[in-house]
Amino acid sequence: MKLQAFLAGAAMLAIGSLQPANAETLTVGSTPTGVPFTFLDIQTNEIQGMMVDLVRAVGQEAGFEVTVQPVDFGSLIPSLTSRRIDIIAAAMIATDARREVIDFSQEVMPYGEGVVVAAGFEGGISPTFEELRGEVIGVQQGTTYLDRLQSMDVFGEVRVYDSLADILNEVNRGRIAAGMGDKPIMAYQMSQGRFPEVKMADYESQQTGSVGLGVRKDDTALLERIDGALAKLKENGTVDELSLIHISEPTRLGMIS
Repeated sequence: MKLQAFLAGAAMLAIGSLQPANAETLTVGSTPTGVPFTFLDIQTNEIQGMMVDLVRAVGQEAGFEVTVQPVDFGSLIPSLTSRRIDIIAAAMIATDARREVIDFSQEVMPYGEGVVVAAGFEGGISPTFEELRGEVIGVQQGTTYLDRLQSMDVFGEVRVYDSLADILNEVNRGRIAAGMGDKPIMAYQMSQGRFPEVKMADYESQQTGSVGLGVRKDDTALLERIDGALAKLKENGTVDELSLIHISEPTRLGMIS
């Protein structure tokens, strides 16, 4: 993570000019459990990650500064609509249901869900999950996957967890049969070697979408500024550079739906 932090800092220094002293400051909500997109750096006690670096770059391009606050995933949208934060910068898929409540920027990157199982599990997982009938599956609170799994009359139990790391740990210890969550995040965490008894199941994502920055419905001017900045950062290669800095190539290729 130290090398990533150094490279990310170097990338940020290369983006545009410094903010004026009187630049406006907006509050950004990011989750502490979405490594490598957002995570709590225990050495600095600050939220770091690709989406944090991205929103800082967007702010620099659009003319505002940001302060980043840790917010649990399930509380991000309520915190935005209640004006406790101004922008969501997290691994949040821009679903139709969420678009009814908040607005999203243009796409930052494609995204989809994955399923993890024990390393000894044989065969694939179908969209009906018949292979896991009667078993316990884990899912993160506040995600779009929760309602879907709970609506399926197939599992013995749908167990809800605070983070994907908790789900991976439970599968790793054999306490639950499987877990569903954001595929890029789970793949990255597994690539770090912390969960040797877990593997990504052969499963085709059913809820693919895109990740973007979130703003309130009435903040149309802010959304236009963010989209304009994102367009420039995509054109000059900054978005791709941040993606490469924070997400290893073995994880990126074939892992993001």
